[in-house]
Amino acid sequence: MAYAMAAARVVKQYERGVVFRLGRLHGDVRRPGFTMIVPAVDRIRKVNMQIVTMPVPAQEGITRDNVTVRVDAVVYFRVIDAANAVIEVEDYRFAVSQMAQTSLRSIIGKSDLDDLLSNREKLNQGLELMIDSPAVGWGVQIDRVEIKDVSLPETMKRSMARQAEADRERRARVINADAELQASKKLAQAAGEMSKQPAALQLRLLQTVVAVAAEKNSTLVLPFPVELLRFLERAAPQPGEPAEQGRQGEVAGADAAPSPEVEAAAGEAGLPLAAGIGEDAAAAGSLPADEVPPMVTGGGEDAVEEDASPTGSSRVGDVPPMVAGPGAVS
Repeated sequence: MAYAMAAARVVKQYERGVVFRLGRLHGDVRRPGFTMIVPAVDRIRKVNMQIVTMPVPAQEGITRDNVTVRVDAVVYFRVIDAANAVIEVEDYRFAVSQMAQTSLRSIIGKSDLDDLLSNREKLNQGLELMIDSPAVGWGVQIDRVEIKDVSLPETMKRSMARQAEADRERRARVINADAELQASKKLAQAAGEMSKQPAALQLRLLQTVVAVAAEKNSTLVLPFPVELLRFLERAAPQPGEPAEQGRQGEVAGADAAPSPEVEAAAGEAGLPLAAGIGEDAAAAGSLPADEVPPMVTGGGEDAVEEDASPTGSSRVGDVPPMVAGPGAVS
């Protein structure tokens, strides 16, 4: 009975039993259930076949762009060959932990900071391959490796915060510029439509005045009439047009005959119509050339007496005053 109890062994469902007889591997790996060994000759070692979760201590390193970071990770692995896990390595857990730490430091030095922060999936796959290659000979399979956290220095955190803020401001300015561009196009289109309908422009002006008046403002600024600006623009001479041409247009307008309505109104009021300038002045009843008094070039006490007729001299005071006619220069 004592011999049977010493020889009986139970292997659990999640375990496998490796039997050594006199220090050598004996037989196949014992599967879950009841099994017997030879007491004092055989020794059985049980191996857990469950997935093991192993945290990797934080590793400090310098990235490829010369930034000091601290990275920690976690490794998920399990034993797939119980005999190799016992024979090939003394402590497979410690071996996997050390391999994970060295691989993590290596991946930090080969990566940029942006990759550590945003491209972790690719780094996880690289770590898994680096750890799984030597672990296969130990009877261990690496299921997954995850980078948990990336710690940055405080100065780097502030720099990244400023960079992110500047990038957000840049995007906001681009969005505002696009909005202003679209708004300006719509305003230009609306202005073109309103210029075709002057009444619409006046209606818009009245709406603006009503809106401003509703705010109870004491000062109201009205815009300069657009029609008056257009009239002044047409009346002003063009840059390439000489000024004399504009004056000739004014003189031509002055020589034009009055309209019949103006003549009728002047006749009823008993007012004479003024004669035109130039050739029309003689036709309007101007004085003959021999009756026009002579022009006096000077005046005052120092005036020089000149002979006005063969019979004698005349003084300045005897000369009748000039009557300013049309076109006289004052």
